[in-house]
Amino acid sequence: MTATDPTYLGRVSAVSGSTITIKLAESLSSGLAMIDGHTYRVGQVGSFIRIPLGYQDLYGVVAEIGANAAPQAAALAEVDTGRWMRVELAGEAIGEHFERGLSQHPNVDDAVHIVTQKDLRRIYGGEEEDQVEIGTLSSAENIVVRLALDALVTRHSAIVGSTGSGKSTTVASLLRSIVRTAENVASSGARVLLLDVHGEYSAALGDLAKTFSSSPSPGEEPLFVPYWALEAGELLDFVAGALSDNHLIAFTDKIQELKERRLAAGALPGLDPQSLTVDSPVPFSLNQLWYDLIDFETTTFTGPLRDQPAREAAGNPATLTAPRYTPHAMGTAGPFLNQAAKGIRRPLNLLRSRLLDRRYDFILHPGHWEPDLVGQTAQDLDTLLAGWLGHDRPITILDLSGVPSAVLVQLIGSILRIVYEALYWSREKTEGGILRPLLVVMEEAHRYVSPDSGNVAADIVKRIAKEGRKYGVGAMLVSQRPSEIDETVLSQCGTLIALRLSNPADRSRVKGALPDNLSGLMDLLPVLRTGETIISGEAARLPVRCRVTLPSADHLPRSSDPEVSAAWRTRRIAEGYDRMVASWRAQRTTAVVRDVAIQRTAIDENEQ
Repeated sequence: MTATDPTYLGRVSAVSGSTITIKLAESLSSGLAMIDGHTYRVGQVGSFIRIPLGYQDLYGVVAEIGANAAPQAAALAEVDTGRWMRVELAGEAIGEHFERGLSQHPNVDDAVHIVTQKDLRRIYGGEEEDQVEIGTLSSAENIVVRLALDALVTRHSAIVGSTGSGKSTTVASLLRSIVRTAENVASSGARVLLLDVHGEYSAALGDLAKTFSSSPSPGEEPLFVPYWALEAGELLDFVAGALSDNHLIAFTDKIQELKERRLAAGALPGLDPQSLTVDSPVPFSLNQLWYDLIDFETTTFTGPLRDQPAREAAGNPATLTAPRYTPHAMGTAGPFLNQAAKGIRRPLNLLRSRLLDRRYDFILHPGHWEPDLVGQTAQDLDTLLAGWLGHDRPITILDLSGVPSAVLVQLIGSILRIVYEALYWSREKTEGGILRPLLVVMEEAHRYVSPDSGNVAADIVKRIAKEGRKYGVGAMLVSQRPSEIDETVLSQCGTLIALRLSNPADRSRVKGALPDNLSGLMDLLPVLRTGETIISGEAARLPVRCRVTLPSADHLPRSSDPEVSAAWRTRRIAEGYDRMVASWRAQRTTAVVRDVAIQRTAIDENEQ
């Protein structure tokens, strides 16, 4: 092609790996070009270029423009013109087939051309079954941007952006696109688990999702996480606090004993009594655990051999009433203390306090999954997992907004462990992770996956990030502070969807995690519009600046900013602060001071 071609930009001046330097043509007198009735901006950071090589076309992304992009060996007079461009090569096309990666490199003096809408359709126009629509190109709004669903889920992804940049809307839009691949919701085989920390998504995805909440509103299911499905260390860390090695052994030995009693009362499918461990998901009673241990700690003895318990009242484990013994006495008359006591009164008092605290009922008194004193439960874990993952809607929302902050991180870790362990061990089954993959969306990921957190949630997220691909469990991290996410986890996210980021530390972490060498493109992060993203990685055919498609107004997340000016212009209408206090005490936004009984009668339209 000649320099008279309207798409002509310039020629290759230097090639270094995937980076090429382009000397712009002198004929480009302005930053605009008119081609086939469409106006194109020339030399925009983030725009695409095309280099024809016979039957093959190479495509790249503009990373830098101006004198700084010039080769270091260039003459000073040439550098002063500023007519240089640095481009990162990203993919190639033969015919209509485009793929990432390069099979060859351009030569010096090869012609470089503007990418037109025809080329963009060549790159993004495919409508294969594994492609989901997310939005449109910022530079050409009639070109739809599609992401590869397989790579998006199995290779993990991260959505990052400052507060107000449109993260929640992007998540809602993306999830709608994912489940829209089926003809209707009922026939969708998608399986998405969304950990909703702020309660934003019930309104946005209510028609596609089943919602579980620790403080359910009408139409939502109560959220229960059986404590006995957790590993013993996780459970004891929550209910008994930090324990020394000797104290930990006292608790774990008793838990093992109670689980053995449960198996003796009736077998559980798939569990060999010889393989039972303290971490096996076998029901046992925390009330009985507390009672047996406090009984041993407070026992006093009488008799010549000091072996007769001096019990005055038996107590009751169901009501957490401790047995009462005759207080020990000084001297040789007795009663005498139990010399084998472990000294665990303090953690036992904390355990009792946790069991009596109604805020933790969703985990310590888990409804149909709460064991009686011998460990029998009305329902097993299969119904719990079926409720979370086996219903007729493609999305499950776990609304954690009502969970006390003191236990939130541990609860998230527990949920993820239950789900991941179940899918890991059922990978040969039809509902396992390989034959029916699961996407786990983790809102506010920086709260529990920070580099120094060392909590159970961080451990299981790291495990999913490293191993989940093999077992059909994909992760999508959503965060406004990517600098606070563990670098190992972020580096495992093959697709990065970056919205506006103002903090330099956050931008630096995103640049370091990019799978493509596109630092110049990432410099656009502070000036992106709300809902505009830069997408790079496995799921994107080329790194792209994209405008996310907004859901309809009634499907937006409850995360929009309050309209201060409108609210303050409106005259205040006092509704009574007793309602405010009622909601505070009930830990439920819909709580009322008193129920109002309204008698409703049907209206006969035929009556005059």
